[in-house]
Amino acid sequence: MNPDIKNLKMLISDVDGVWTDGTFYKGTDGQEFKKFHVNDGVGVAMARAANLKIALISGRHSEATKYRAQELKIDDVYNGGLNKIPAYEELKEKYDFIDSEIAYIGDDLIDIPIMSKVGFPIAVENAITKVKNISVYTTKISGGYGAFREAVTWILEKQDRLDDVIRIMKEKILNN
Repeated sequence: MNPDIKNLKMLISDVDGVWTDGTFYKGTDGQEFKKFHVNDGVGVAMARAANLKIALISGRHSEATKYRAQELKIDDVYNGGLNKIPAYEELKEKYDFIDSEIAYIGDDLIDIPIMSKVGFPIAVENAITKVKNISVYTTKISGGYGAFREAVTWILEKQDRLDDVIRIMKEKILNN
């Protein structure tokens, strides 16, 4: 039985390779820098306007990831666990969601266990072939260049809610 995308309630995403191009910079003092794309922040705003929960599950611990999530007011951030299933199960329990109500955006091998469970596995353009093969959608944009936003847009189009979300966002901008 195929899940109905109109029942989608949560979007979970990997970070490195999805929100970034996978590159990070390390200074001699150990400080890490990552490049994030502004369009993915817009994707977060779009998902919020659509009342979709958002979570990040990253296999690498990164203060830069933590800071970006705080900046975007993403409360559910799991940062630094190669086995992502415990974080996924915790999110399902916390929000009382089932697999078919969740989408996951990934790019690499450690994403496959969750992608094999969710109703809507999504790959970014730069994902490995095995990830693309199990996905219901592959973005045309590579990770780090707005792929998260593209995935949100695709979901909202499939739910026939994109125009409503754009209207809601315009109203919020005009009322600020």
